[in-house]
Amino acid sequence: MDSELQTITNELLTYWPGANPELLRRAHEFAAQAHEGQKRLTGEPYVTHPLEVARILTTIQADPDTLAAALLHDTLEDTPATLEDLRQRFGATVAELVEGVTKLHRLDFTSKQEEQARNLRKMLLAMAEDVRVLIIKLADRLHNMRTLDPLPEEKRKRTATETLHIYAPLAHRLGIWRFKWQLEDLALKYLDPEGFFEIAEQLGQTRAEREQLAERVRLELEQQLSRVGIRASVYGRAKHIYSIYNKIREQKIDFAQVADLVALRVVVDTVADCWAALGLVHSLWMPLRGMFSDYISKPKPNGYQSLHTKVMGPGGQIMEVQIRTWEMHRMAEYGVAAHWSYKEGTGPDTLDMRISWLRQILELEKDVAESHEFLELLQLDLFKDQVFVFTPEGDVVDLPNGAGPIDFAYRIHTEVGHHAVGARVNGRPVPLDYQFENGDICEIITSERAEPSRDWLRLIQSSRAKAKVRRYLRERMRDENLRRGRELLDSVLRHQPPKVREALTQAELEQIAKRLYYENRDDLLAAVGYGDVDPATILKHVLKEPQLQPRSLSEEARLLLPMEGEPPLERKPLEVSARGIYGLRSNLSRCCNPLPGDEIRGYITRGGGITVHRADCKNLLYRARREPERVISLTWDAEEGLATHATLEIVATDRVGLLSHITAIVSDCDLNITGAQAEADSGQFARLILTLSVRHREQLTRLMGRLGQLIDVVSVRQIKGP
Repeated sequence: MDSELQTITNELLTYWPGANPELLRRAHEFAAQAHEGQKRLTGEPYVTHPLEVARILTTIQADPDTLAAALLHDTLEDTPATLEDLRQRFGATVAELVEGVTKLHRLDFTSKQEEQARNLRKMLLAMAEDVRVLIIKLADRLHNMRTLDPLPEEKRKRTATETLHIYAPLAHRLGIWRFKWQLEDLALKYLDPEGFFEIAEQLGQTRAEREQLAERVRLELEQQLSRVGIRASVYGRAKHIYSIYNKIREQKIDFAQVADLVALRVVVDTVADCWAALGLVHSLWMPLRGMFSDYISKPKPNGYQSLHTKVMGPGGQIMEVQIRTWEMHRMAEYGVAAHWSYKEGTGPDTLDMRISWLRQILELEKDVAESHEFLELLQLDLFKDQVFVFTPEGDVVDLPNGAGPIDFAYRIHTEVGHHAVGARVNGRPVPLDYQFENGDICEIITSERAEPSRDWLRLIQSSRAKAKVRRYLRERMRDENLRRGRELLDSVLRHQPPKVREALTQAELEQIAKRLYYENRDDLLAAVGYGDVDPATILKHVLKEPQLQPRSLSEEARLLLPMEGEPPLERKPLEVSARGIYGLRSNLSRCCNPLPGDEIRGYITRGGGITVHRADCKNLLYRARREPERVISLTWDAEEGLATHATLEIVATDRVGLLSHITAIVSDCDLNITGAQAEADSGQFARLILTLSVRHREQLTRLMGRLGQLIDVVSVRQIKGP
């Protein structure tokens, strides 16, 4: 037997003593023959990959069928083997698992939005049939991430992005912690290698000191627990690079300020022992106010349970302590895999009941109208943290962070949501824009005359509520939306050349509706009226998005351009007075174009001057990692009326009066145009480059917002100046 297969078999027998190794031997033999002659990009025989995927799955104690399917998971994709071959040799369960993984292999989450949404639907449906399909896929992705180096850089980054945005959150939702943190760390390694290795190096430099402290407090806690009769195992717990990276970015701190790098995990026999251990921890070290969480009474949606606390340890070191039972520990480590059927011979239905969030997401199908909407709503539920709210009867409702009474009302019942007018939280009346905190008790106030408002969509955080409100508005206001959609499209077409108006026939509109995934042209026009589709999107489909080429411009366009023979506007260096750099000459960086009102940093040049950058400028961050002593904090201290330049690119449907409209808005925002360029295609789109004199970032933000509301404008963005 292959030594790697022997390792997998031995590991399986440690947690499933009655397993028959013959199934794995036959699966490995079949895979080895099917993949004979195939190589991975690493140069290894291809069969090493399915072997490694199966070995990874033994770390979460996968059942024999899952391990066999892991060994076979690429045979339908890359070899002549058929589904019927697998069914006859290994049974229906293994064959269906392999088929499910094969379907997931074909999904592309870096594709355009509509395709991405459909692929997510397929993945969730595969999970609903048997969640082991996704667990095999997660193990497959984990091994691929470990062996990503031979791929081209672009493919590495694309795979890492997909891993971070799709697979790591799914591992989190399934509760498979050991997969989640590895996927996150590996993705970060390829998306921001400098940030990854910087933290890894700093962790290495402080490891000895942290391990010494962790071992000292671990022994002390273990001895004290034994003294009071609590049987416990105490472990040190590593902080992972991605979580440290996020904390540094979100809290705007450096590595030295990350306080809780020492972490302990206490595993005991009973829930009563958990609370007793917590009391002992708090008697040994001072607990930090507001740093205790009870996930035993209120488990996370993925089933996770533990007590979390932070305490002030020896030498003022902040330590995190997690306390749980052995069953909770198993659930925390293996997630839904902890409930696989081999425990008591139960079927996969038992497992699927553990992930109620999946059923709720799949119920969205009947309420959403388009793929992009499904994708948006899925991201709301899948990738957001949760808040726990109680009904007056004591039932727990989990909602996305930031949720309020409308989200809660729709979780109770659709009709309760439709007729909500207010709420009482903890006995006090609150408005509908109230945001819940953990432990709130909510009662919804309803009225038969009330109905959903479009404004609710700004308040809602949960996918269920958002889908219900959108469906109500679509159905109740369809005629009005259809009429408004026709009017909006007609108003845009009136400014188009005759050949464009003639090209948009009813038949062509029907085809565009299909391409945009609507049932018919009326559905598309209603979506325009509702605000889901911009009329410019329809025009782009008619015009096939022509490339913009210089042509003779309308008279009003020429008025914005410099006169013939006139030199282009010269961008003069601006003296900026910033606190802390008195007496030094400063210049605004061209790479990020900082404006008064932006958070700024200064880079001391080798000539003794200072270049002012936005604090989030990539060039500045790059320099700060290499020459931190040259980067200083700055604050604006400019004189009243001091102005600098900003450049906007505006792409819009070209029509008579467009430029007059834009310049009127610029003037209304109290801004001056100091330079302009314009180009257009053969009569359809115009591209305007406006250089503006700006005194504060808020001016530019307000202008961009107003321009973006114009129906003719396709896009507005700030670019580097000329």
